[in-house]
Amino acid sequence: MGSRRTLSVAAVGAVLALLVGCGDGSEPAAAPAASAGADTVRLAALVPLTGRSSQSGEAMSHGAKLAVSEANAAGGVLGRQVELIVEDDACEAGTAVTAAQSVLKRDVAVSVGGYCSSAVVPTLKIFHDAGVPMIVAQANSTDLLEAGYNSVFLLCGTVVAEADFAVSWMSRLGGKRVAVVHDGTSFPVTLADATVKAAERTRKLAVAAELKLSQGAPSYARTAGAIVDAKADIVYYTGYYSEASQLIRDLRAANFRGKIVVGDGAADELLFQDLTAEQTRDVYGTALIFPQFMPELAAWSERYREAIGSAPGPSTVEGYDAVKVALDAIARAGSLDREAIRTAIAATDTVVTSGQVSFNPDGTRTKPTFLLLQAKGTAFALFSSAS
Repeated sequence: MGSRRTLSVAAVGAVLALLVGCGDGSEPAAAPAASAGADTVRLAALVPLTGRSSQSGEAMSHGAKLAVSEANAAGGVLGRQVELIVEDDACEAGTAVTAAQSVLKRDVAVSVGGYCSSAVVPTLKIFHDAGVPMIVAQANSTDLLEAGYNSVFLLCGTVVAEADFAVSWMSRLGGKRVAVVHDGTSFPVTLADATVKAAERTRKLAVAAELKLSQGAPSYARTAGAIVDAKADIVYYTGYYSEASQLIRDLRAANFRGKIVVGDGAADELLFQDLTAEQTRDVYGTALIFPQFMPELAAWSERYREAIGSAPGPSTVEGYDAVKVALDAIARAGSLDREAIRTAIAATDTVVTSGQVSFNPDGTRTKPTFLLLQAKGTAFALFSSAS
């Protein structure tokens, strides 16, 4: 996901700091109005603030804080000020469940967080049973749809759209035989499975191998050897950047000279921390929104820089837009009745920083945006032929 620079909470302006709290498909049996204070509308953002994905969670929370700050400066929503309650889910199921239970005690109107699908999935029933609709900012595993809840909306679409995008581009990059590698967790597995299905459906690539590696292992030499033995000429790794970096090192050590493509969980400049320019030759990434590569976001990026004190990176736009969509729905609902808000979210047809937003009947975004990135030395750049 490109440059996930560390954004210190201390860098957030005092105004933003004051806004943050510490911290089956049938409709729920009851969807009461959020009973926040008379002058407050509360939103919850569960994001990873600790663990290996903490920088992404921090970036997402800063984007959300900016949206709340701007909304309050413009008068809030329904005549009330907006409060953002941020809780750490650490990208872990147990921590996420505890965080969800905690924010529900604060009478939140909408959940606007969600980075790791494996942490979001166990919170779905908790929020659904409480009648709280969820705008999932970045997680996009198809596991999020399995329960069939009509209160879950995915701002970044699903892995199916990313897989189609990836297969199309890997073919255009000259790939013939792809090795698909995942780490066994929710998002990477579903993206890998969707990629294999897309390759088989379109016949644009032959699947040479589908492999699993273990998160946090010191070496992936065995996986690299299996890829070479399978005679793959392109690799698609669907997990996160820590493992992706080690896999790339081991692939190059095994004399794999083909192209390596990483999914949006690893398309991050942190990927390059321990890699040389030679190792990153022919490395690409399928990614979500990268503000630095999108001139149309220049004005927004400047507002972000002024408020936060650093340039926006990946996950910032998603955090910002999730709040914008939530507040737009609350305004159209005309109250804090959660069922009315859910209905309004489902009927969303608006333009936010990442583009036009509307949702399919299953809660997925109708037109998600993906970018193809290419490693240039030890940084990503927008691939020159990408539209």
